Parts: sequence; structure tokens; C-alpha cells
Amino acid sequence: MKEDLKIKIVADNKIPFLKGVLDQVADMVFLPGKEISAADVREADALITRTRTCCDASLLDGSDVKFIATATIGYDHIDTEYCDRQGIGWTNAPGCNSFSVEQYILSVLLNIASQESFELKDKTIGIIGVGHVGSKVEKIARALGMRVLLNDPPRARKEGPHAFEDLEYILQEADIITLHVPLNLSGEDKTYYLAGHDFFGQLAKKVLFINSSRGKVVDSGALKAALQDQKFGWAVLDVWEGEPGIDLELLELARIATTHIAGYSTDGKAKGTSMSVQAVSRFFNLGFDDWYPDKIPAPENPEITMDGTGMELQEMLLDVVNRAYNVMEDDRRLRESPEHFEELRGTYPIRREPGAFRVKIINDPAGAGAVLEKLGFQVMSDFCL
Repeated sequence: MKEDLKIKIVADNKIPFLKGVLDQVADMVFLPGKEISAADVREADALITRTRTCCDASLLDGSDVKFIATATIGYDHIDTEYCDRQGIGWTNAPGCNSFSVEQYILSVLLNIASQESFELKDKTIGIIGVGHVGSKVEKIARALGMRVLLNDPPRARKEGPHAFEDLEYILQEADIITLHVPLNLSGEDKTYYLAGHDFFGQLAKKVLFINSSRGKVVDSGALKAALQDQKFGWAVLDVWEGEPGIDLELLELARIATTHIAGYSTDGKAKGTSMSVQAVSRFFNLGFDDWYPDKIPAPENPEITMDGTGMELQEMLLDVVNRAYNVMEDDRRLRESPEHFEELRGTYPIRREPGAFRVKIINDPAGAGAVLEKLGFQVMSDFCL
């Protein structure tokens, strides 16, 4: 413990809602995540990070660091084996942004269905990885009336195979495939290059392929070759090998391309920060075990009113969803400035999840109100006439 009885915490300066929270109990040092060095953490007791800080021996050897909290679901930037050997505690924020990724996938599905003039209720979706995020994607897919196939080998081994399908079956049956797996570099559940030449070669349909999990889950070269093959459909990419230096040729081939922001809702960020603060507090007994941000910015237009006269269900859903969050805006921003990938992430605009919006529907013969409630929106029932 330092002489003033405060611990020292080094934190990524892009973590929202964190500044000013722990100042009474800690000396806080905020730095760009990618630039945090061994010298910066040598006298630190704790780190609060995001994915851009590689927490391994090169950073931590000889430091005073006792605990690492990453405000993200993923933790492949933390060398957990090294930390365990050195007695350094660590934690991630599981599920913090799962509703945000759900919102991203929802906007993707509705926008591409509109652009390609197909009904989602007529399609089969294969969800690979059914944890915090994949389970929520399953929920929206069922709310949209889709046939849902699930693949999750760890869960299948634990719970039994009855609710899950083999990967090969999904590659044959699915019209849409979405990945929600962690990055495992080896082992029985290796996901590194899960989607490679063999994966794409087994596809039986012109699929819509979505990756919002980890860039290295997909072999970029294999994906480019598949996209150049007329038998393949479309790719939606939020994560990339080598980001922020992304493959510009792959960017051109992608149908929708974004800057690793699927989980970047303001709500998800608030949850991730609160989980990290609470974990550090519990570890060092700081008294912030129940802390949560109290000033999350409201949406610019929290009330959505629409007249459903003459509109089909999917058309109504698209209208409401895009007024809350339209993925095509994120696609436009990346294509206009791909060289500013990291800056676009760091200056990402406020995005609230469906629960922050109140929807008033005048004339709803298609039953959109009931579906929107399943998708998380507050629906003002008196207006669903």
C-alpha cells in the first residue's frame, strides 16, 4: 500500500464513466490502452483495461500489480496462465454487452432482409456459440419467427446434445450463420480459424455470414476466396484480423463492415465499467461493491411514434429498430475513413439499447407491438390500435 494509503490504479482512458469514481480511494492514472507500458504499471496495484492492453509477462514482470479487471467480455488479451502463476487476480465482464450485440445483429438482419427482399420468418439461422450473446441472438431470432439451429460443443457436452446441432449440419441447413464464440487458440474447443476453407467449402447455400466475435476466428484469406465465389452470399464483419490495420480488400467485399462496435452501446459500456469497478472494490475492499453509473445519457429521441397503416410486420420492425440504432450508419463511417478505425471506436457516438426507447404505434394490424416488446422495446400499449 502506498504511503497515502491509496492504491494506484492504471486505467484505459477510453473506459467511460470511470473518471472521478475512485479518486477518493485510489491514485488514478489514465492512459491510452495500447500505449500502457511496463514502466507505467511498475508501481500500480491494479489495472482496469480494455482489449487493447496486452497483459502478459512483458507488461507485468517486476510490477506491483495484484489485480486486473477488463471491462470487456473477452479476455484473450490477458495471459491468464501467467497471472495465475504470479498470483495476480483477474476478471472480465461476462455478458456486459450482450444486449448491445443482440441489438447489432437485429439491425443487421432487418436491414439485409429489406435490401434483399426476403422474409426472415422463412429463413434458418445457425448460431455458433450460445453463451451470453448467442442466447440473446437466439431470443430475437425466435421472436422474428426464424427456424433456429444452435451449435455449442461445450454446452452440448455438459447439458446433452438434444438442443444442439453438429457444425456440419448447420453448414448444410442454415441461410444465415452468426458466430458468437470466444477465441480459443488450442484445445478441444479451438476456435482459431474456425471459419476457414473447409468451413466455407461445406456451405450448401448462399449464406449471410456474420462475425461479431473475434477477428481470428475467421481465416480472412478463406473468407475473401469464398466471397469471390458466386456460390457465397454476403459477409457482415464487425471484427477483423490485425485490427486496427484491417484488410481493405476484405472491407470492399463485405456487405456490412463496422469497427468492432457491436458491443459498444452506452448501456453495455456502463455495465462493463461497473463490473470492473465492483471487482476492484471487492478485491481491495474499497467500498464500491454496488457502484453503477448514475448519469447514462438518454437517447436523442427516446420516443418513437409510427403509423402502421398499410405496413407489413417486417417493414414496421425495421422502421422502429433503425430509429433506435441503424447499423448502416456505422458501415458508412468505416468505409469513409478505414484508416481511422481506432479513432472511430474511441469516439463512438451514444447508442442506447431498445429498453431506453418508448414506442407508440397507431394502427398495428400486423402485431408489431407484441414483437417489439419481445425485442426489448417499451411499447405504449394504449397506442397499439
